Amino acid sequence: MRLLVLGGTRFVGRAVVDEALAAGHSVTLFNRGRTAPSLYPDVETVIGDRTVSLAPLAGRQFDTVIDCAGYEPAVVSLSVSALRDSVDRYVFVSSVSVYADQSIPAAEGAAVLDDDSYGGRKAACEQVVLSVFGPRAVIARPGLIVGPHDPTERFPYWPRRLARGGRVLAPGAPDDPMQFIDVRDLARFLMSRSPSGVFNVVTTPMPFGELLSAMDPSADLVWVSTPDLLAAKVDPWMGVPLWIGDPEWAAANLVDNSRAVAAGLTTRPPAETAADVLAWDVARGGPAEEPFTAEQELALIGGPSVSVG
Repeated sequence: MRLLVLGGTRFVGRAVVDEALAAGHSVTLFNRGRTAPSLYPDVETVIGDRTVSLAPLAGRQFDTVIDCAGYEPAVVSLSVSALRDSVDRYVFVSSVSVYADQSIPAAEGAAVLDDDSYGGRKAACEQVVLSVFGPRAVIARPGLIVGPHDPTERFPYWPRRLARGGRVLAPGAPDDPMQFIDVRDLARFLMSRSPSGVFNVVTTPMPFGELLSAMDPSADLVWVSTPDLLAAKVDPWMGVPLWIGDPEWAAANLVDNSRAVAAGLTTRPPAETAADVLAWDVARGGPAEEPFTAEQELALIGGPSVSVG
């Protein structure tokens, strides 16, 4: 396959390029050459700014383009207009944040936002792609994307914290649902010849307690309920990493993934993801700053804890 990747050197794009190269595809990157420009010295990189013009790609033909970094409808409109006759298939990475009602489990046909929020802009980008490419478009809506090279500290916090040992604050309840997608599993789905249309690309929901046990079966977990965390004025939007205490987002981890599974989505065991993330985290020397400190944890659970370092 002749593959064009818009971006290609950050988290999702990097995983896509790694997957494509492992599969033996011909890869071309289109980016500004500013982020990790030496990451793929043997991969063709066409330098350009997609927010201005895709003219450097004029006359080129590709089987598929994967748009990993489209956030503004006007910018995505430039891309689809420039590539409508140059690529057979447009794969756009969106988000489950597009859904208008996060208090109930969302499936692909549910209403989406129509505002200037992150989710609203992503929904508008989807419509731009679909309006031009129609049956040649794939819209992937991932949930929380995790894995090596994660630019956030939401998922990496947990294998790192569990590895330190001691009494560990676990937010909410053991049976609270949790969903995410390993970036490598997402990349494999994006690269597949899935049918056209819209797909929620997430794992099947699993209990949060099961996820933490998969990371460390012997962890000494101290569960602090959502009401108690809210009473302590912990930020309800991941004030403790992965925890969501906002009732308007009660079903954020109950998204229906059946359509993607039917189209071939497979996901690796969470223990494998956690082990790989921990290995990457150790190799990079840990985060610049912890998203949830030992002092914050101690204040909420009391008693002896293990400090950072």
